[in-house]
Amino acid sequence: MDMYQLNDEFGISEQLAFMEGNSGFPFIRIQNSQADALISLYGGQILSYRPKGHDELLFLGEKAFFEQGKAIKGGIPVCWPWFGPHPTEKTLPAHGFVRNRLWKVMQSETTDGRATRVSLGIESTPETLSMWPHDFRLTLDITVGKTILLELTTRNTGNQPFSITQALHSYFSVGDINLTTLYGLDGKQYIDKTDHGVVKTQHGDVTVRSEMDRVYCDVPALLKIADNSRQRQIQITTSGNTTAVVWNPWSEISSASADLTDDDYRHFLCVETANAMVDVPEIPAGSEFSLTAEIGILANS
Repeated sequence: MDMYQLNDEFGISEQLAFMEGNSGFPFIRIQNSQADALISLYGGQILSYRPKGHDELLFLGEKAFFEQGKAIKGGIPVCWPWFGPHPTEKTLPAHGFVRNRLWKVMQSETTDGRATRVSLGIESTPETLSMWPHDFRLTLDITVGKTILLELTTRNTGNQPFSITQALHSYFSVGDINLTTLYGLDGKQYIDKTDHGVVKTQHGDVTVRSEMDRVYCDVPALLKIADNSRQRQIQITTSGNTTAVVWNPWSEISSASADLTDDDYRHFLCVETANAMVDVPEIPAGSEFSLTAEIGILANS
């Protein structure tokens, strides 16, 4: 991609600029009066978000891959049009194909509230049709301000309905996973993917003491992570979903992963805004569906 052309067409003076990032991947750097953010056009993926006066909100591993054809571990990857393994064809990439492709910049602007909004897009091609036989246009609107707002909109541009599963696979940075609590899921049922998909009920708030991979059902619009070692709360407000995925690989998987260090698991918790497993939107021809997440940091009360 031509950085000069991108900056000329979509750059915003002293607020939004395009640059070459890791391995030459095109990055968007946003720096405004409310927050700083870093976005990779490869994957349409937010890598960093730091509101003014606060520490980094997102986790990005120091060993994360920045290689064509591989996913970047950290930030907020976009899983689409399927979540997890493909349901029938195991040779296709896990979590879909859009996190392994370059997205186009569609628009950039400063909002009335002095936040910065950028719109990214990706659409069907002969290659995507060979993996998933549906015409689509996918857009991700990212608004960087006192909070960060993500709006992922799927447009069915074909002449037949299709169904999707998807997620905004958020890696939240925490000081110590052992001092971290997730609020809002008490009493909810979840599918335990570490225990053969057995359906269980959450008793109390969520804490992590071993490998965790759960799909929670009938989730509320508001969840909060208490990052107690940093004396802050991360607030997640969502729409368009009834499920949320909570994941931490714990020590054995972290040590075995080429793109994680041995102790990376101590420093993140994935709370993913998702349409997964039991939550499968169907989108009629010519219609669209939106999944949104707004994320912010609160000081502990």
